[in-house]
Amino acid sequence: MKRTREEVDATLQIAKLNAAELLPAVHCLGFGPGASGAGGGDFCLLELEPALCQQLEAGHSLVIRGDKDEQAVLCSQDKTYDLKIADTSNMLLFIPGCKTPDQLKMEETRCDIIHTEIFGFSNNYWELRRCRPKLKKLKKLLMENTYEGPDNQKEKDSNHSKYTTEDLLDQIQASEEEIMAQLQVLNACEIGGYWRILEFDYEMKLLNHVTQLVDSESWSFSRVPLSTCLQELGPLEPEEMIEHCLKCYGKKYVEEGEVYFELNADKICRATAQMLLQNAVKFNLAEFQEVWQQSVPEGMITRLDQLKGLALVDRHSRPEIIFLLKVDDLPEDNQDRFNSLFSLREKWTEEDIAPYIQDLCGEKQTIGALLTKYSRSSMQNGVKVYNSRRPIS
Repeated sequence: MKRTREEVDATLQIAKLNAAELLPAVHCLGFGPGASGAGGGDFCLLELEPALCQQLEAGHSLVIRGDKDEQAVLCSQDKTYDLKIADTSNMLLFIPGCKTPDQLKMEETRCDIIHTEIFGFSNNYWELRRCRPKLKKLKKLLMENTYEGPDNQKEKDSNHSKYTTEDLLDQIQASEEEIMAQLQVLNACEIGGYWRILEFDYEMKLLNHVTQLVDSESWSFSRVPLSTCLQELGPLEPEEMIEHCLKCYGKKYVEEGEVYFELNADKICRATAQMLLQNAVKFNLAEFQEVWQQSVPEGMITRLDQLKGLALVDRHSRPEIIFLLKVDDLPEDNQDRFNSLFSLREKWTEEDIAPYIQDLCGEKQTIGALLTKYSRSSMQNGVKVYNSRRPIS
């Protein structure tokens, strides 16, 4: 049964509202026969920031990702968001075609009644909070079946797991751009349509071929010609693997139509250090530095700051030691990361701990803010150090 103008005016009078202070148009709301709440699973409300709204309006997609045992995230093309349910004490009504007061003001509306049917209602909505992409699983999946060269027996066995871009998008809780960027960080390459991480020993074998060629040809590390590398090393390894190695450890540029690579000394020194440290639990620091410098190509200078996030030096032991501690082997969760670090070492200087928590910093978060939240500071021999806020078992 629809309301009349007289009934509306009578309601306003009872509510002691002055009709002259209101817009002339009146919305009379009524629940339609199919109206249902958002809890029924037919639909849900999602609060979006303007930039995401514009992406949707431009025809782009937003994707919800996560396995059954994972907290769902929503991904745009380049960002990842946590999904959280926000409850509201006000009932939210879904009214198709409903005009806002601003829209009504722009129209020359007579003093009329608009009968509007409520399609549905909800007492909560999903809100998005920007979060770090959950990328640790990416390395875990790719490490299940590392690439050891075309002649390895594993490549002839079809039972080993392999992942395409679509497979990774389906399983990794991150946006496509974040996944592709991390694949570069991992030095992954696409082989036969599948993303693979090279077995570290095989990667070092390729790098050794390249650096030996550079030495024998007396090339500058800043001017390594691609065509000659492929020609000379092609009989030893697949050309795409030689080029991949050059991309991992160098920067590509073109000069007079010829493709060259400028090799990155820091990356080569870092990889050499990893090769030396991976087979030793702990290494005498002085001995390590000597062997390390002897192991890198002539002309390259090793420095301990090349090993940030890869190895840790213990200055308090006698003799001083160094050991492998890779940041990508640590837990992804903030609290778990700090627990792991403080179980390894009771007190840290900011200089030592920074490389191991830098990746936890959000868009507007600093290392100092993380340390304040998850640790206590004190002075030790005139140096500020940080220890855990809670007992570590």
